[in-house]
Amino acid sequence: MTLRNRSYGRTHRVRRFQMVRSFVFFAVSVLAVRLMVPVATAAPAIEWRVENPFRMFTKASDTEVHRATFEALSPAERRTAVLSAERQLARRHKDGWAATLLGAVCWDANRNRHVCPGTDEAKASTYIKPTHHVVRARVAGIDDAEVSCTWLTAPLGRSRLRGEAVTAPCRQDVKLSISFPTGATVTVEVGGRRVAEARIVVEDLFIVGMGDSFGSGEGNPDVPVRFSRERAADYGKLAKGVFLTGYPARVGDWRSIGDDAFIEANARWLDQACHRSLYSHQLRAALQIAVEDPHRAVTFAGFACSGAEVTAGLFLRYKGNEWVPHPPDLSQISAIAEEQCAGVGARAHELPEAYHINGQIPDLQGGLVLRKCEVEDARKIDLLLVSIGGNDIGFSRLVANAVLRDKSTLKRLGGWFGQVFPAAQANAQIANLAARYKSLNRAFHYILHLPWDENDRVILTAYPGMSLLDDGKTVCPSGQAGMDVLPAFELSQRRAREGEEAARRLNSEMAKAARAYGWTFVDAHRADFQGRGICAGFAAAAFSTADDLRLPRFVDNRWVPYNPADYRAYVSRQRWFRTPNDAFMTGNFHVAGSLLLSVLKNQNLTWTQVLLAATYSGAFHPTAEGQAAIADAVATRARGVIEKYAGRNRIK
Repeated sequence: MTLRNRSYGRTHRVRRFQMVRSFVFFAVSVLAVRLMVPVATAAPAIEWRVENPFRMFTKASDTEVHRATFEALSPAERRTAVLSAERQLARRHKDGWAATLLGAVCWDANRNRHVCPGTDEAKASTYIKPTHHVVRARVAGIDDAEVSCTWLTAPLGRSRLRGEAVTAPCRQDVKLSISFPTGATVTVEVGGRRVAEARIVVEDLFIVGMGDSFGSGEGNPDVPVRFSRERAADYGKLAKGVFLTGYPARVGDWRSIGDDAFIEANARWLDQACHRSLYSHQLRAALQIAVEDPHRAVTFAGFACSGAEVTAGLFLRYKGNEWVPHPPDLSQISAIAEEQCAGVGARAHELPEAYHINGQIPDLQGGLVLRKCEVEDARKIDLLLVSIGGNDIGFSRLVANAVLRDKSTLKRLGGWFGQVFPAAQANAQIANLAARYKSLNRAFHYILHLPWDENDRVILTAYPGMSLLDDGKTVCPSGQAGMDVLPAFELSQRRAREGEEAARRLNSEMAKAARAYGWTFVDAHRADFQGRGICAGFAAAAFSTADDLRLPRFVDNRWVPYNPADYRAYVSRQRWFRTPNDAFMTGNFHVAGSLLLSVLKNQNLTWTQVLLAATYSGAFHPTAEGQAAIADAVATRARGVIEKYAGRNRIK
C-alpha cells in the first residue's frame, strides 16, 4: 500500500466517524424535541371561545345548554336556528327550559335593574360595563397527554409583560381572564420555548330590548301553572242558568280560589309586573347572536312590558299589568338611560317641548321628565330591539270587539276592564302613530345617544297576523274554537277580518316610519304565521293534547277531552298564538280575592277570575314557538347590522 492509499484510508475513517457522530447527535436532538413537543400534523395553534357568551345567564352551564343545542342542529335546522332549538329544548323539558333559570339571571325585579344575584351596589355596574371576560383556551396540534403547557397573558400592546403564568397539560382547556375592551396577547410555552401565540379580543355587544307585550314574551311564563289530576274548580254563576263548574284546578294546598295559597302558585315570570319572560323574541334573538360566534359575548338588557304604549310605557312611567310590590319605577327610555350610565348615574331632565311634536302627542305636553347622562358616560347601544305600536292603536280593545258576543255581559262591562271599539276607531288611531314614532326617534338620539348615522341599529319588529289561514287572506271562521273557557267568547269572522286589515295598516305605518328614520324593519316572519293562528288545531277528535282547541272540563265524574295535568305549555303545536283556553291553561292569572272584592265591589263576580285567567294570561299573543320564529327573523337582520359595524362594536 502506498503512502497515498494509507492517507486516503485514514481520511475516509475520520469522515465516517464524523458522519456517525453527527447522526447520533441529530438523533439525540430529535428525541429531546419529541419529549418536549410531540410530532404534530400542523403547527400548534391557540383556539379559544368565551366561556359564558350570554352574560345575562349567571351560570356558564346554562348558556352552554343553548350553545350545544345550536351546535347540534343540522344545516337545514340552522336556517331557523331559534325555532329548531326551541323545539329540541321543549322535548327535553316538559315544563319548558326556562323554569330552572329563575334566580340565576342578571335581573333584580325588586330594584328593576339588570344586576346579577349576590352583587352589591358598588359592583352593580359590572354587568352593563364588564371589565373582563373569561375565555376557555386550548392548544391544537399537541396531542401528547404528558406534555405541559405554560400560558402567559399580557395586556394587548404590552407583550413584554409576561403576566400570570398558568401551567396545565397541553391537551387540557384552561380558563383565562381577558381584559375588556382592550384584550390580551396570550402566549404558550413548552419547556421555556414559545410554541404558539394569539391575540384575544372579545367582542361584547350591548343589545337592548324595549316595547310591549309582543316584545316581553306575554303568554309564556318562565314557570307555567301546573294542574291537579283529581281536583276541579268552580267559579260560580255567570248568568241565569249558566254555571262555571268543573274547571281545571291548580295543584297546591289551597282552600278557596284567590286565597293566599292559591295566589302563591301563580305562574312566575322573569318580571312579574310586565309579564316579561326568557321566551321573549328579543331575548332569544340576543341569545342566538351570542352562542353562534365563539369570540363574542352579549350583554342583554330587556325592558319590554305588557300593555306598554309609546306614551305610557316608553316615555311615561307604566306599572305593568300585574300587581307587584315593586313595579317599574321609571319609563322604559329612562330605565335604559339609567343602565347605560351604570356606575355614573343618570340625571333627570325636564323636557317640556322636544317630544310632543307641536302638540300632536298631548300626553307628553307639560312636565315630561326623562333621565339621561352625558354621551361620554353612556355605554353605546349596538342593537336596539323595538316592538311598539299595537297598544297605541288599541290592540286589546280591537281583539275584544272581535271575540266578545254582542249581547254578552262582558261586552256590556267594556271588554277586559277597558273600552271595546271596532276597527274604524283603530284606523283613526293609526293616523296618530307617525308623530309617536317621530318623537321616539328623537329620544333614541338625544336620550339614548344613538349616532344619527347609525339608525339601522334600531330594529323594529312587525306584528304577525293572528287569525290568517294558509293562503294569507282568509281568516278563521266564526265560532268558539279555542274559546269555550267562557260562554261570552265567540270569534266573529267579519270582525276578525276587519282586525287583520287594521293590523296590515299598522304594519304598513311601521314600515313607513322605519324607512323615514333609517331603522331596520323586520316582517319576514309574518308569512311564517299563516295557517298558525288562533284557530289552528282541532275542535273535536284531536290527534294530540297540544293541538286540541278545547278546554278540559270535569263532566260526569271524568275529564273531557283530556286530564289538565297532562297539558304542556311548551310542547310543539300547530298554532303559534295562545287562545283564551291556552292562556287559562298556561298563565292562569288570578288576583287575590280581597283585591278582586275591593275593585269590583261585588261578591257575586267570582267568575271574573276566569276572565282574567283567559285574557291577562296572554291570550292572542305568540306561543314560545311563535316568539322563536320572530327571533329568527330578527336575528337574520341583526347579523347584517352587526357585520356592517364590525370593529366598531366596542364598549366606550
